[in-house]
Amino acid sequence: MMLETNIDDMNPEFYSHLYPKLFEQGALDVYLTNIMMKKNRPAVKISILAKAEDVEEIANTLFKETTTLGIRKYEVEKECLERDFYEVETKWSPVTVKVAKKEGKVINYAPEYDDCQSIAEKFDVPLKEVYQVVKDNFEI
Repeated sequence: MMLETNIDDMNPEFYSHLYPKLFEQGALDVYLTNIMMKKNRPAVKISILAKAEDVEEIANTLFKETTTLGIRKYEVEKECLERDFYEVETKWSPVTVKVAKKEGKVINYAPEYDDCQSIAEKFDVPLKEVYQVVKDNFEI
């Protein structure tokens, strides 16, 4: 299910408070889109992907924690690639790499951000360098 609402009258600092609450209640994805509403007012569209069984609790949170007066709800289909995880040894520590496949064929792969960020901070190296080392050492 997709839940969406447009908000043009809320303190933008409140969004960082809202995000973790929505994920705790089962949101699969949450994103904000800048939009223009009537009378040329800048606003934010909140979009939340959720399982049907979590919709009511998430909607209640939107009503409690935001200034929205209404929420659009509709069914969506989501197609996902198969995912495998591999570990790549680096000179610092291992990094997990997520590999996306369709019908067994590799479509894309990416180092896990949290692993790379941790290495960058711990060893005081640029994050982009960690990514490059992982990519240079990754083989399927």
